[in-house]
Amino acid sequence: MCELLAMSANVPTDIVFSFTGLAERGGVTGPHVDGWGITFYEGKGSRTFKDATPSSESHIAKLIKSYPIKSEIVVSHIRQANRGCVSLENTHPFTRELWGKYWTYAHNGQLSDYQEKFLVNRFQPVGDTDSELAFCWIMEQVLAKFGHKQPDDMTQVFSYISSLADEIRELGVFNMILSDGVDLMSYCSNNLCFITRRAPFGKATLIDTDVVIDFNKETSPNDVVTVIATRPLTNNEQWHILKPGEWKLFRQGELLATESI
Repeated sequence: MCELLAMSANVPTDIVFSFTGLAERGGVTGPHVDGWGITFYEGKGSRTFKDATPSSESHIAKLIKSYPIKSEIVVSHIRQANRGCVSLENTHPFTRELWGKYWTYAHNGQLSDYQEKFLVNRFQPVGDTDSELAFCWIMEQVLAKFGHKQPDDMTQVFSYISSLADEIRELGVFNMILSDGVDLMSYCSNNLCFITRRAPFGKATLIDTDVVIDFNKETSPNDVVTVIATRPLTNNEQWHILKPGEWKLFRQGELLATESI
């Protein structure tokens, strides 16, 4: 299986601390050695870094760990391949355009017997993973339901996407992170958790490597930062574990919508 990492914040924030912990799971403390990727949103634009080598060895990953790119939304993924070869085109996150916005997606899990269900037209996969095809199908269904004009209330769009995720979960494990650059959605199939950090801030210690940070020195009193991960990244904080079928929507670090089965 793969592992996911995402962030939603109310101010531009770097994810160096959390990514440092995740990267160790790509070959040192975990078996996810088949590539990694990360997308940072900056206004309506985004920048994505990908590498088909293990994150623990990648020179590009070392850049991300040392260079504090600040963003309000980040989506990241480390891969343990099960569908599709180890290659750059099969490396998450994947991005598509809809309603004049970049949508970014990453998936943890494995699906079976999905080819007949995931019929797509406009949104075509570039690689050969079940993950990317599922993303294209989701986008196809959203376009078919809501049309070419973005609805005023985006929570109804993400609620609809959660129903699509429920359908996909019937085909296997489907933990998902999805963002349109404004909102950040997490959907849990079996393993996903989150933590929201706000004042008063304290120290945090990574599980996977000997790194400690004092957030009180790195933040202002009004900062709100939510981090989503497959498994907790720190050992001295209280992470909230999502239930199977539960989804949450965050905007600027705050919980905007949620639902569980």
